[in-house]
Amino acid sequence: MATSNARVLAQPLRLACIQLASNTDKAANLSHARDLVLEAAREGAKLVVLPECFNSPYGCDFFPSYAETLLPHPPSAEQSPSYHALSSMAAEAGVFLVGGSIPEADPDPATKKYYNTSLTFGPDGALLGTHRKVHLFDIDIPGKIKFKESDVLFPGNKVSIIELPGYGKIAVAICYDVRFPELATIAARQGCFALIYPGAFNTTTGPLHWSLLGRARAMDNQLYVALCSPARDVKAAYPAYGHTMIVDPMAEVLDEAGEEEGIVSWVLDGDIIRDTRRNIPLSTQRRFDIYAAISKGYA
Repeated sequence: MATSNARVLAQPLRLACIQLASNTDKAANLSHARDLVLEAAREGAKLVVLPECFNSPYGCDFFPSYAETLLPHPPSAEQSPSYHALSSMAAEAGVFLVGGSIPEADPDPATKKYYNTSLTFGPDGALLGTHRKVHLFDIDIPGKIKFKESDVLFPGNKVSIIELPGYGKIAVAICYDVRFPELATIAARQGCFALIYPGAFNTTTGPLHWSLLGRARAMDNQLYVALCSPARDVKAAYPAYGHTMIVDPMAEVLDEAGEEEGIVSWVLDGDIIRDTRRNIPLSTQRRFDIYAAISKGYA
């Protein structure tokens, strides 16, 4: 079974998550992201992560106006300046780059479909994988926050597992996806060494659940988890919680940002995953004879 104590990370890998603030100027946001990706690379990172909606403000009012067309692949620079900026950043820095997420428009304008989409590029600038946010953020906490992504966005329909040549596999999901353990469990059983979540929790749910969810997904699946948030902008209509973090397979928070811009970083080690799974052997103790649904169709 993929979640055994076999090595799932071929060699140590420095991961860096960039917590940055975005404004209404897309070109400036892309330039700022490039500067920080290059900084992370200079500090030794080989896998770099950007936040959810890093190229624009986050919010239903902004998705259509900032959306870019990604299909047919590859898009032109006019169709998707963010795609080409991310590809160039990855190649210039020589890193694997999980490009946070950007609003995506369906190529047929008549459909008026939009997605929240993450693009992952290799060190040569080639696209390695795409994830459309599967679970849309529709919540209503009376007196605190009401938000309904499904008013504008359509959901994705797959678990996104991406091979990083020379290292192993990661799973990429977006923000609200972290609340659904089934997605994470499937990714772990497929042999991923890390779950990567660009996300923009708010200042209501963030203090309650951000760290808890990151640590829970790490503990449940005995792998690394990265939560990458925008920096907090108290003037924004939707202030992000911040607190970008990296969590190890024993659910210990290894590095964490505050509310301001910054880079959190850690070297991921396959031996830590293997030792955790040997010491607490969840993979051999799972009872799929009782709760079989999660195992159907997966190795």
